[in-house]
Amino acid sequence: MLGCGFHFGREGENMRKTRDYDAELRALVDKAKALKARKVQQLGELVTATGADALDIETLAGALIAAVEANVEAKEVWRAKGVAFFQRRGRKGGRGAASDDREPSEAGAGGSQG
Repeated sequence: MLGCGFHFGREGENMRKTRDYDAELRALVDKAKALKARKVQQLGELVTATGADALDIETLAGALIAAVEANVEAKEVWRAKGVAFFQRRGRKGGRGAASDDREPSEAGAGGSQG
């Protein structure tokens, strides 16, 4: 004879797990905070590596504002300089200061991204 009762395994095995939305939200908030902190740290390292930390804060802010407001052609020239900068540095450790033997921009460095 076959058993008459339905057995789907041990007790609670087929029950759905409840989600802890608060814990998930906290984890997402923590991850967002960590990503923001990492970005701020990397920007600080970039300022130092480029030598821009020698500028006073007003000059640096003005230069960044001008970069944001610049036309596409100027941004492409600056992007090419940035590509050359990271290629010279090897971009591995990224913590050492850039060398002072800055070369003129190589217009052909990197492909155009529109």
